[in-house]
Amino acid sequence: MPLSHGDLLQLKRWNTPTIYNGWEQITAHDVAAAGWNPDETRDFMPQMGPMVGRAVTLVVEPSNPSHKGRAAAWEDYRKYVAEAEGPSIVVVQDLDAPRVIGSFWGEVNANAHRALGCVGTITDGAIRDLDEMTNAGFKALARRLCVGHAHVTPVRWGVPVTVFGREIRPGQLIHADKHGFLAVPPEDEGRLLEAAAFMDSNECHTVIAAARGAQGLGRDEILARLAAAGQRFGEAARARFGQRGEW
Repeated sequence: MPLSHGDLLQLKRWNTPTIYNGWEQITAHDVAAAGWNPDETRDFMPQMGPMVGRAVTLVVEPSNPSHKGRAAAWEDYRKYVAEAEGPSIVVVQDLDAPRVIGSFWGEVNANAHRALGCVGTITDGAIRDLDEMTNAGFKALARRLCVGHAHVTPVRWGVPVTVFGREIRPGQLIHADKHGFLAVPPEDEGRLLEAAAFMDSNECHTVIAAARGAQGLGRDEILARLAAAGQRFGEAARARFGQRGEW
């Protein structure tokens, strides 16, 4: 069953690595090769914390003026965004990348998309008007900043896109922050919140507690405490998910 809006708000309480820790316990995918971005991203608003939402997808090519010949492109694209189940994250594949020519994003588009239920963007292109986008409450993971918009216009939308080495499909659940993003396979969505919460608690009550409580102990005793805590951590993960966890 897809997660509710309230569930998504709970997922937002943790950073993306914590969500990954839960996801790796419940997925049948290779956790070294699926879900997360293999190429480096940059979070231009880390102070805003994580963003969580469902992907609405867009392809742009700011260097190519011929796309502007489609008169209704902006209107049709915005209708697509408005009809999506929110909160939404706009995932933009820039066909000019890595040589970015212009930005789809700026003050106007950030505010317009915020009004349509979007909380932010992941784009392998550029953004501009950084302060104004931040003021709009619109988070961005992007390749770089730039000055102009060039010939930008919507080219294709509602299609699979590839950004930072990862394919993302419309409607896919995304969790993103300064570390990067996790595009959750649909079949893994149902238990994601449970798994993330359990694994975070598991860490706090075993391996982290053992390390924090080691002050004043000798080396051998610290090593023994850490080993025992790691075993308890793994046993708890195995009992809940059939996996041993990361330790």
